[in-house]
Amino acid sequence: MQVTNHKDNNHVVGELNFYGVITEIWQLDYNMFKIPVFKCDWVDNNKGIKEDELGFTLVELGRIGHKSDCVILASQAKQVFYVEDQLDSRWSIVLEPPQHGYHLDGDNELNDYFVGNHGADGELPEVEPFDATDESMLSFLREDCEGIWIDNSPTKE
Repeated sequence: MQVTNHKDNNHVVGELNFYGVITEIWQLDYNMFKIPVFKCDWVDNNKGIKEDELGFTLVELGRIGHKSDCVILASQAKQVFYVEDQLDSRWSIVLEPPQHGYHLDGDNELNDYFVGNHGADGELPEVEPFDATDESMLSFLREDCEGIWIDNSPTKE
């Protein structure tokens, strides 16, 4: 919901995107739970964002706005990449990778795993390494992007 100030009675519900760069990552520790937050340099929505003739969103990362409201919950963020515009180096093209949402609400196995398997300190358990040659694990490997396999197993001499 968007409002101009505390006296605004004309609330507008809509989508307003904010683009920026994370400058600091904090974890608020409340003993019983921890909340990650991001401090960001936000692009000015009025003069620092435009759409080109092909429908791409461009941002001017050097034009900072929203200086008094620079912190968000990590859960409110969505990852994007910025690629420098070849025609004007002041502007960057916003590219959005495929989003893989893992929601921890409702009745599902993933929720049961996280809720039932965290330690007393709220930390998640360590992830077991897997052998890429194990056929049963191949369904968990991503095929929608390029990458480099890094083998951390001990070197056999």
